[in-house]
Amino acid sequence: MAAHVLRLRLALMVGALRGPATRVAYRAAGLLILVAVVIAVAIGVLSLVDASTPVAFALLVLAGSAIALSFAAGPIVAAATDPLDPRRFAVLGMDPRPLAWLLAGAGFVSVPVLAVAVFDVCAAVVWTAHGVPGIVSALMAILHVATCVLLARLSMAVGAAVLRTRRTRELSGLFVLGVIVVLVPVIVFLSSLEWEGRVPSALATAADVLAVTPIGAAAALPGTIAMGNAGAAWLAALVALATLGLAAAAWLFAVERALTTIENPAAASGRGGLGWFAVMPGTPAGVIAARGLVYWLRDSRYIVNFAIIPLAGLLPTVPLLIAGVPEPVVALVPVPIMALFFGWLPHNDVAYDSSAVWMHIASGIRGVSDRIGRLVPVLVIAIPVLAIALSLSAAFYGRWAVLPAMIGVAASLFLTGLGLSSVASVLAPYAVSRPGDSPFQQPQRADSTGVAAQALVMLGTIVLSAPTLWLGWLTVTDDVAHAGAAMWTGLGVGVGVLLVGVLLGSWMFERRGERIMAFASTT
Repeated sequence: MAAHVLRLRLALMVGALRGPATRVAYRAAGLLILVAVVIAVAIGVLSLVDASTPVAFALLVLAGSAIALSFAAGPIVAAATDPLDPRRFAVLGMDPRPLAWLLAGAGFVSVPVLAVAVFDVCAAVVWTAHGVPGIVSALMAILHVATCVLLARLSMAVGAAVLRTRRTRELSGLFVLGVIVVLVPVIVFLSSLEWEGRVPSALATAADVLAVTPIGAAAALPGTIAMGNAGAAWLAALVALATLGLAAAAWLFAVERALTTIENPAAASGRGGLGWFAVMPGTPAGVIAARGLVYWLRDSRYIVNFAIIPLAGLLPTVPLLIAGVPEPVVALVPVPIMALFFGWLPHNDVAYDSSAVWMHIASGIRGVSDRIGRLVPVLVIAIPVLAIALSLSAAFYGRWAVLPAMIGVAASLFLTGLGLSSVASVLAPYAVSRPGDSPFQQPQRADSTGVAAQALVMLGTIVLSAPTLWLGWLTVTDDVAHAGAAMWTGLGVGVGVLLVGVLLGSWMFERRGERIMAFASTT
């Protein structure tokens, strides 16, 4: 039976490269990219043979922990389908325990696991060069791979049993987006460091903490031995073995439950095909947010507005450089401009949604649901962009100590703008291009309401953010000790104005329903 399951697993892997030529080409290209990445990682890991033991320990523990975490969270969030789901073997009447071990063993035969095995083999070579016995390094590599495999099996089992209704492309996209938001700043930060044989205290502390956690103990055990820390080595060994044992027990339970439990037919029907509506909560605000995300990602009017913002942030850097402003200072300019425009962006969202806003009014949706739902698409798109831009700006500036101040400035401009926009979109909507028209086609206006609304939101955002901007300026020109004050001031002002703006806009939306309806019907 074991040989049959293994052949089935290999047949599934080979079958992935069969089918239409386009699909095969995409998968082959993806496989080649993965091979190139694995080779690059292997070369990077092997280069740690000549590095100091603390540097090798910090980097390998962080990398090993990230790999284990990705195996635990990736399948369940990225909607991975298990080709060897235990439920598929229920008709064979097999005993759960032998089947569990067979499926766990087959889990070792996969492309991701092979990539992890390459990483662990290279890590074992590094630890052997740093004085760890070869047999210990090899056993720890096997322990790390086995932990990753069991975590992945459990993640897929949970996804199949609990989160089947949430398996959508949109949720996978959010997972990838989240990885980018975390990964890009980390890569920029690590690449900007000058190691010189030592480890920054923050990274050393992070590695020490991860070394005694379930996701990092297996990867850290050889390093604790190499550094001569007997107490940490015993603790890491205990945690690593306990993690493997608990994961194995949980996997046995999951297989037994899958073979003896009838799946809820209602849950099996799922909410497939609903896109963002299947991801967002089933509340009025969630429905409005889902519809807004569909518009933002498909309507050319929204896409153009979003695409212009990074360009608007970069354009002022050219004249500043020509005028002789130092390059590090210029690197800090784009982020506040982008945050300002992101907050200003929804100031006229009612007008863009004129063809559907009548549904909100006719169905009696509360104003707070309308206001919050409309802000979600902007938050989903703006936060990742600003997170990446903040890390790049701090890296180009050359001092990460200014990052808290930059966060405060960006938060103040962005959140304050959202709060004022929540009021302006209800109080003073103005005509825009209709759905399907060119985003650059602007209708003629009979009054100056539109110009006033745009100007007041932008000027109001700058005025309310003035204290944060001043503290940010002092951080750059005077003393970085002002960075903490700038961050907390920006967050406080931004959150406060956002809450007041949402509440005031909600009240206005409920009181001005007839006027909004009249505006929607005439634009």
